[in-house]
Amino acid sequence: MVCLLASPVTAQDAILEWLPIRPFNFDFTLRQQSFAPNDREVGFQAGITALRYGDIEVRATYQFFSLHADDFRTDQNSVFLNPRWNNFIDILDFPKGKPINRVIRHILFGPLEDRAVPYLGLLGGAVVSGSGASTVGPLYGGQLGVRFPVTRGLSVDFGAQYSRFRVEAQGQHGEADQWVFLTGFRY
Repeated sequence: MVCLLASPVTAQDAILEWLPIRPFNFDFTLRQQSFAPNDREVGFQAGITALRYGDIEVRATYQFFSLHADDFRTDQNSVFLNPRWNNFIDILDFPKGKPINRVIRHILFGPLEDRAVPYLGLLGGAVVSGSGASTVGPLYGGQLGVRFPVTRGLSVDFGAQYSRFRVEAQGQHGEADQWVFLTGFRY
């Protein structure tokens, strides 16, 4: 009787999940920025995975950077959405004998090829910068990285993120290009 009422679900069916396992992430960042201030610094970002549908997930992230130079100080507070495509390499699942995605995974991740979750993402949001915190500008960019699940509720994440945004420093406005290399964990 139970078999007649149950709906068949296969492993390929995607399920919409709100706040899935490991929804919180914390990353420590190293960055280099091309427009004033032209400097390197350490920062922090925290986020939450709001939803997941199959290999697609959408995250909301807050990012903070603060630069202390000899002649000025500026803070940058960013909030952005980060849709990601997990396991994007798996689109290359051909030819049957030796799929390209398996070869790429083996070269990049070695013995961890079956545990690695490579991802490709987009960034879109706003940044508030400058000592007066009155300038709000757009932020957009992309992200490439890999996540290694350690246990059911914990994973380690490594990534590179590029963003472009409007910044204010020493009374001047401009567009900044920013590369951020992330190392963090999700739980």
